[in-house]
Amino acid sequence: MDILYIVVPCYKEQEVLPDTNGKLLNLLQEMAAAQLVSASSRVLYVDDGSSDATWQIINDLALAHPQVCGVKLAGNVGHQNALMAGLECACPEADIIISIDADLQDDIRVIPDMVNKYREGCDIVYGVRRERKTDTWFKRNSAQAFYRLMRGMGVKSVYNHADFRLMSRRAVAQLLRYRERNLFLRGMVPLVGYKTDCVYYDRSARMAGESKYPLRKMLSFAVDGITSFSIKPVRLILSLGIAFTLIALAILIYVLVAYFSGRAVSGWSSIILSMWFIGGCILIGLGIVGEYIGKIYMEVKDRPRYNIEQKIIK
Repeated sequence: MDILYIVVPCYKEQEVLPDTNGKLLNLLQEMAAAQLVSASSRVLYVDDGSSDATWQIINDLALAHPQVCGVKLAGNVGHQNALMAGLECACPEADIIISIDADLQDDIRVIPDMVNKYREGCDIVYGVRRERKTDTWFKRNSAQAFYRLMRGMGVKSVYNHADFRLMSRRAVAQLLRYRERNLFLRGMVPLVGYKTDCVYYDRSARMAGESKYPLRKMLSFAVDGITSFSIKPVRLILSLGIAFTLIALAILIYVLVAYFSGRAVSGWSSIILSMWFIGGCILIGLGIVGEYIGKIYMEVKDRPRYNIEQKIIK
């Protein structure tokens, strides 16, 4: 029977953890009784350097329940790195690994369907939202714009899929070979290959606490995703530069014709406006190129993505 590990990255989740743990343990018991997974299956919580009582709760749950494991990171390294830490710790122990956020907005009732698709030969099963009724108007439309932009930039991603997914041990082992520091797992997992499928579900409202992805983090996440997987922004800058050069040549021809025909009009407004416009485009271009240089800077240092302070693996 296959051993399942459910990896749950946590950052300041003290309000939801007790309820989350009860639901996940009940699910594991039901699946073990139905002989879908082994009774040795586990829930693995990864504390991403929380400043509240998250780790203390995880530690207490691990002492009270043999099916609960925990990993405490030495500092806050971000959701994607915390998730990778959990996958790396679970990989030697598990045959199947499912990642899910601690708020359980993703529907755990589709996890048995994921396991069944794994049994049918799928190494990766994506949890995909049917719709976004629980989101605000802004978040719903910004998310849709984000997925369209990613697709336009040539980044492989699954529409309306976040980080709720099943992966086989060999799929996780292949993912762990990707050593970049700027993680965007939604784009990295499709690169692994292997047979994939999707399960669809309706996302519920958050049980307690607040979202760990405010607008600032969402924008940063989008920039990381684009610059980690696509060089199209740099090519767009090149195209823009060529277009400006052609426009400048056309203006030069017009100025020469106006001068020699005696129709030249003195003025500085158009010049000043042009300087501001082109200067702004140059600064935008430098900013985009700077994003890539910054990524190179982070990669070449080859620092660890995370440091594990404490581990409870049973």
